[in-house]
Amino acid sequence: MKKNFLLGILALTMSLSTLVGCGGTTQNPNTSTPEAPTQTSNNAEAGNTTPTANKEAVIVQIGFENTLDEPIGQALTKWKELVAEKGDGSLEIKLFPNSSLGSKTELIDMMVMGEPVVTIADGAFYADYGVKDMGIMYGPFFFESWDDVWTLIESDWYADQSKKLEEKGLKLLASNWIYGSRHLMTTKKVVTPEDVAGMKIRVAATEIYMEGWNSLGAVATGLALGETYQALQTGVVEGVENPFSTLYGQSFHEVAKNILLTGHIKNFTTWVTGTEFFNQLTPEQQELLVTTGEEAGLYNNQLQTENEQVYLDQLTSAGVTVTEMTEENLAAWKEKSKGFYELGDKFGWSEGLYDTVQKAMGK
Repeated sequence: MKKNFLLGILALTMSLSTLVGCGGTTQNPNTSTPEAPTQTSNNAEAGNTTPTANKEAVIVQIGFENTLDEPIGQALTKWKELVAEKGDGSLEIKLFPNSSLGSKTELIDMMVMGEPVVTIADGAFYADYGVKDMGIMYGPFFFESWDDVWTLIESDWYADQSKKLEEKGLKLLASNWIYGSRHLMTTKKVVTPEDVAGMKIRVAATEIYMEGWNSLGAVATGLALGETYQALQTGVVEGVENPFSTLYGQSFHEVAKNILLTGHIKNFTTWVTGTEFFNQLTPEQQELLVTTGEEAGLYNNQLQTENEQVYLDQLTSAGVTVTEMTEENLAAWKEKSKGFYELGDKFGWSEGLYDTVQKAMGK
């Protein structure tokens, strides 16, 4: 008995020694914290280790639909690198491709609530969001060249529209990003506006895009992009419009063998964040985010220009018949599109908007 008692005391002593040596706590070695969307934090008071001035870096989360391999994705990677290279470590970009951070609508809601989120959007979306006049930039044949686009985004008119958007809680960071010229791909050859009369053309399901093609004489059909291949294959629609990269990437050339180089929309795009979040940044951080975003936009535009011809060559190699627009034919399409710009009351546009914006482009 005495021997057993002594052995018990010895075991208890060893257990206590082990507990004290481990700090009095136990930890599951398999427990880890997964990487997740990050909240903005500058809580130096909490004793966090920080890059500059004892503050944590502000993490800017950019959510977008494209992959990192596409020109847009590559340019976003460039933006992230530029912020790291030119900043002081107080600002950091984190990328969320393939809608992994949420849908555009969800991201916009997050922005309005003050979250550190950025996403891609254009004037057609902003028109639906309440800045009606911005929708005109996505009407058919509105821009004659990319130079017109760049002139407009530097104009007082565009600055005024951007301020109106800020009043809605959204702040534009960069507007100089090319998404691509949109062209018409069809199951039968189309050359003139008369050829498209009555044809069912797949478009994005927004008022601006729908009415744009209706005004050209087609029957605009709002359809998800992922459903378009089968719709072309079965005759539900007879055409689709998009930049070359999308037309090829979605394999539409397998079921529609004709492209008319309409270039009817010079599809520039913008990067937007919440006004509340932007105003929380220091002036230096604001300037860094905007200037690097614009610099990355130039890099994007170079990639887009280079890849446009590559995609067109791939479409041609796949057996697609490509028809270029003559000056006479282009004039006929532009004339047909004028009906769209007479729908200003329906869209809620300012009086004389078309002439106002043309003047802003120096026309």
